[in-house]
Amino acid sequence: MSPHSTPRIGIIIGSTREGRFGDKPARWISGIAAKRTDMQFELIDLRDYPLPFFEEQMSPVYAPPQHPVAQRWAARLATLDGFIVVTPEYNHSASAVLKNALDYAYKEFNRKPIAFVGYGGVGAARSVEHLRMVAVELQMAPIRFAVHIGMIEFLGVWQQGKSFDDFPHLGQAATAMFEDMAWWTQALKAARETQD
Repeated sequence: MSPHSTPRIGIIIGSTREGRFGDKPARWISGIAAKRTDMQFELIDLRDYPLPFFEEQMSPVYAPPQHPVAQRWAARLATLDGFIVVTPEYNHSASAVLKNALDYAYKEFNRKPIAFVGYGGVGAARSVEHLRMVAVELQMAPIRFAVHIGMIEFLGVWQQGKSFDDFPHLGQAATAMFEDMAWWTQALKAARETQD
């Protein structure tokens, strides 16, 4: 790996609905990320990529998407070396808009690590599990550590004027996630570059 090439990680907000909670954990995890020097981070809002429900003639496995927003989405993903997805849980799974965004790319995800910050009743644990299976099919490496913002923390931040710092276990989980992310990002980036 080039010594001057700092890995770039996208932090993806996985909800687009009005009034979403996702902005809060996205800003919080971005703040922690900004203190690191081993990786660069950028926030990616799915609202900036208004993809239609998947309607391509072929899967991106076989042909690049034709829709201009999908092409812009894929181009952005291609510049990144890994991903942290901030995800809600809708009916025991991920949001439709997030799954749709994942469906619109393929090679841009291949052999890159992905981590999750989930929020909701059980910290979006079921959403994260589903997303890990999708990530494997996209040839990504889902890492073991995640941040799960459960209902107590969710309501504390959303309605009771608390901050994420009031729940130190979340910061500890974030530290473990970032450490794991750094290892996998470096290893996979180096491996990808030997094949370029």
